[in-house]
Amino acid sequence: GFMTRYERKIFDELKSPHLKYWVPFVWFGNLASKARKEGRIRDSVDLQTLMNEMNKYRSWCSLLFGYDWVGIPLVYTQVVTLAVYTFFFACLIGRQFLDTDQGYQGHDLDLYIPIFTLLQFFFYAGWLKV
Repeated sequence: GFMTRYERKIFDELKSPHLKYWVPFVWFGNLASKARKEGRIRDSVDLQTLMNEMNKYRSWCSLLFGYDWVGIPLVYTQVVTLAVYTFFFACLIGRQFLDTDQGYQGHDLDLYIPIFTLLQFFFYAGWLKV
């Protein structure tokens, strides 16, 4: 519903090695200029405002395209993976409950299942996989 069948045909037949996000912006610019010439847009200031907003939106799309174009280096994912697993291991050791009233010899670690640490790890590991 965003394009007519004729526009869709033109859009599909356009050969471009990159994304074609810019084509509707060119169409919009041409239609806005035509509307100004025909008197549908009464003032050049209004046309300028429309074109400025369209150019802002186009630059945001271009920025998004740039983020898609440049992949995340593998080392970043490796560092984040190492950080998540190291944090989890440190939490397993650091969040042990040591009851001094029990009289542990040498302050050994108390072995229990840290439920919230496990939940935290599952959330972090899930985010990591996403």
